[in-house]
Amino acid sequence: MTPPAESDVSITIVLVDDHALFRHGLRELLSMEPDLVVLGEAGTGAEAVVMAARHRPDVMLLDAGIPGEQAAATIARTLAVAPDTRIIILSMFDEPAVVKELLGAGAQAYLVKTVTRDDLVATLRSVRGDGDRVMLSISRESFERVSDGRSSILSAREAEILALVAQAYSNSQIGRRLDITEGTVKRHLRNVFTKLGAVSRLDAVNKAVASNLITVEKPAAPAPRG
Repeated sequence: MTPPAESDVSITIVLVDDHALFRHGLRELLSMEPDLVVLGEAGTGAEAVVMAARHRPDVMLLDAGIPGEQAAATIARTLAVAPDTRIIILSMFDEPAVVKELLGAGAQAYLVKTVTRDDLVATLRSVRGDGDRVMLSISRESFERVSDGRSSILSAREAEILALVAQAYSNSQIGRRLDITEGTVKRHLRNVFTKLGAVSRLDAVNKAVASNLITVEKPAAPAPRG
């Protein structure tokens, strides 16, 4: 058994998959770890959002093919009601377009269902302990295709937030200006860092400007004196 990273801290989890047998097996597997606590299960995207709002879990394990709505929509709705929940995608496939879409939507990790038990447990502990880390367990080919395209697209909201970062706004100031929570700002910035391969706010701004993804506003020139 892999020893827990922090034995005195439990990691709470919600399982979301439309196959009850898979959920039950996963619950049994995770129950073997003393620091992992499964709070509940859901079989659809709508049920997942209700569970997230009710329990505010540390981590949600979400099937990429969950019925009822697109996984990206479930991620967005989950983070709206539980912004501190880390979302790990479990999928039978590692199609690069899907990987990019779900990471861009706010998922913290993307694992194929052939992942080992030890790797799954390690990922749960890692994303709970480090909110800025993105974990992948996909084929090398898919990883290369995801990496090649990561700097090509920022959502309108991500570009808007990064433009404010370029103007030296803090996360709390950005949240107030855009009428969103500071946690939502941080989530968007994590997505930006992932897409741009950036290591800091300044690095993200510089890369976005160089790629013409955002335009940094220049200070207005002083009015001529009459």
